[in-house]
Amino acid sequence: MGASGSAGEPSGRERVLSVWKRVLALAWPIMAEQTTRTLMRTVDIIVTGLFSPAAIAAIGLADLYARLPLRIGLGLGGGAIALSSQDTGSGATGTRDEAITQAILLGAVAGVPFVLFGVLLSEYAIAVLGAESAVVTYGSVYLAIIMATAPARHVGIIAARALQGTGDTISPMVVNVLANVLNVTGSVVLGLGLLSAPRLEVVGVGLATAGANVFTALALLGILAGPWRESSLVRPTDWIVAKQLLAVSAPRIAEGLIATAIEFPFNSILLLISTEANAAYQIGRRVYQQISSPLSRGYHVAASIVVGQHLGEGDPDTARYDGWAIAGLGLATVGVIGLFLAVFAPQFVRIFTDDPETASHAVTFARAYGLSAPFLVVYVAIAGALQGASETIYPLLARSSGLFLFYLCFSYVAAISLDWGVLGVAAGVFLYYLWALCVVSWAYLERDWAAKAARMMAERGSRSSE
Repeated sequence: MGASGSAGEPSGRERVLSVWKRVLALAWPIMAEQTTRTLMRTVDIIVTGLFSPAAIAAIGLADLYARLPLRIGLGLGGGAIALSSQDTGSGATGTRDEAITQAILLGAVAGVPFVLFGVLLSEYAIAVLGAESAVVTYGSVYLAIIMATAPARHVGIIAARALQGTGDTISPMVVNVLANVLNVTGSVVLGLGLLSAPRLEVVGVGLATAGANVFTALALLGILAGPWRESSLVRPTDWIVAKQLLAVSAPRIAEGLIATAIEFPFNSILLLISTEANAAYQIGRRVYQQISSPLSRGYHVAASIVVGQHLGEGDPDTARYDGWAIAGLGLATVGVIGLFLAVFAPQFVRIFTDDPETASHAVTFARAYGLSAPFLVVYVAIAGALQGASETIYPLLARSSGLFLFYLCFSYVAAISLDWGVLGVAAGVFLYYLWALCVVSWAYLERDWAAKAARMMAERGSRSSE
């Protein structure tokens, strides 16, 4: 798939570097945004770690439920970025704005049941996982506060993805960085009672996150509705666009919901080992996410934008080439960083806890994530490229099968039945990412996702059929 190297054509190296330059120009705002987002979650864990290991476990368990609205927002955002990137490439601004508006409205409505869940069932939701009483007390209050802003969380995620699909990654970055800084500041001030504020502990951490969610939604809606951007909000009328939006989003939502559902028995496995093992997993994963996750997410979104816009322009060969080039960039950056993390895991873990047992287990998990990083980043990039082509079925199959077979079943057998403990769970994490990469790479190589994107664009009138 490289360039021929004849006169007037770029060499293979020049072509790859050109792709990387474009990707980095699109991805760096996303990476900056995600760095502050993961920093916010890292600060939450550091602050709650000053209270007790039970507080850390409570935040981790509550976040299992908080991921449910997150997954729906990301799923609808995936549909919005696929359609908006393709229609931006083809110049079909009408269908693009229709898709953006419909995704935002669907997201707002889908958030309402989570508000009711948080008010009525938060205490039961934490207790049913088998947590001790202190964890239930902390986690239920935090969960109720977070769920109250689920509609705003949906709107913020979808609006950001829609803008990114048009090629505008700066506006979502600015808004989300401001929101994350406000969140971090609020967690420290309200959690610890600084600057004459009351010491609210876990309640303060939750209030800071809820406030940031509302700020993000309102700011991004203002940008979309304002006159200074190409995209705009419209009165939705096109059923074909709605149908395609749901068709692309549904597998992404299912993928996220399956991942979240599996986290519940997975965390129960960790709690069977010990509360310290559960807290250690939250720390080990957070170490990886803080260092490497922002880059991976940047490549995922950039791959969706680049591939989607090339397909909108009618150039599937370049779309396919650029997807592989983005995966290579991820391997050269995140893959190397992950190995660095595996080597220096003890030093990173000491930032979060001084409890010896928790720290020892957290090092094992941090190393498992570090060694998995090369597989994870290539999977994320290729899945992003497929999303840009409106092909979300195969990432669903790759992730859900890997989660069930290795993340859950293998971890249980190895950790509990074979009595490997934390090491068995860490091995399951590693094998999950390896499996997911193999499945999604096969789909990218063998399936005709470019033709599917072309058919969908012709159906909604973004491009005339050949």
